Amino acid sequence: MKFNLSDFGKHKNFAPLSLTKPIGCIRMGIFTNVERYLSYLPEAHIGYETEDYLTHKYPRLDCDLTVNACVIPNPEFIAALLHLEENQSLYDEDRLLAQKGNGAEPIKFIGTKLIILEERWDIFQKNAAALDLDFNQVTDGRKTQALSPSNLLIGPKSKLFIEQGAMIEGCTLNTNDGPIYIGKGAEIMEGSLVRGGLALCNEATIKMGTKIYGATTIGPHCKVGGEVNNVIFQAYSNKGHDGFLGNSLIGEWCNLGADTNTSNLKNNYSNVRTYSYSMAEEVQTDLQFIGLSMGDYSKCAINTMFNTASVVGVSCNIFTHSFPHKYIPSFSWVQGETYTLNKLDKALLSANNMMHRRQLSLSKEDEAILQHIANERY
Repeated sequence: MKFNLSDFGKHKNFAPLSLTKPIGCIRMGIFTNVERYLSYLPEAHIGYETEDYLTHKYPRLDCDLTVNACVIPNPEFIAALLHLEENQSLYDEDRLLAQKGNGAEPIKFIGTKLIILEERWDIFQKNAAALDLDFNQVTDGRKTQALSPSNLLIGPKSKLFIEQGAMIEGCTLNTNDGPIYIGKGAEIMEGSLVRGGLALCNEATIKMGTKIYGATTIGPHCKVGGEVNNVIFQAYSNKGHDGFLGNSLIGEWCNLGADTNTSNLKNNYSNVRTYSYSMAEEVQTDLQFIGLSMGDYSKCAINTMFNTASVVGVSCNIFTHSFPHKYIPSFSWVQGETYTLNKLDKALLSANNMMHRRQLSLSKEDEAILQHIANERY
């Protein structure tokens, strides 16, 4: 099966995470959407319909099936795609889900209610539902590794799954409010308190004495400590020390310095305004709780304090004694009250220095994407 995951014009709705990747490559639950489709359809070939500057790394396939990347697929949706005939289009009410050929014949999707993303804050708002879906898919018919008797499990055993090679000792795990999935080679260090839902992905680490509230996703190779509540870390990012982070989205290759704290609730308990890349201005949301959204390769120093609903772009470096601005454009160098341009060559060197610790480096395609973002200053 061949198809393209299309951003359907929603790409900027999910910035800053989507500035460096298509929507289908953003992680929530356990998987990215690309990984999710491949878990259902291991032989599938997947391309992308996304922004022009991303296409060298994320090319489009020559095929006649296009799927909405904002839809989180479930088994009924996969079945509907497989049965879609030439020139049919699949709809959920007035929302286009998929199209084959010219899509002239509309078909109504019938099945379990789909998880569909509209704005970036939906990623943490709907993470619990995505975690439940992914947990059932990845654990169906499989046997979990045994939990060491040094741990305390509260809640049903059926909602805990530990992959081979994972390590957990001296921790408290609570599955009453959601499942806990521990990936291959992942570790929860002693003294940690975890309340599901949680996805701790492959080779990720929860540091000693960490407090985790669901629904939280810690992507591959991330290291997380302190207090975390309903946060999605994409991959290779670190929050290794104390400090609170709630209702937040953290990109890849980010680092939050020790005792970084994020407000996720206004003092007057009113609904939150936050920066929208698609509108290029602050917009009013219907949410009380929004924390930090941080793009790839960005970093902040020790004791950084972020206002409610702060947005930080790609390749920013923040070290200031006061609250930084709620919106910080990509490639910003924030020193005290001074905001200057983080030069591209220095940003690339910093990113590569971090990646070299994992025996990785930026590709030419990555560098071209960062060059575009630096030019546009999203």
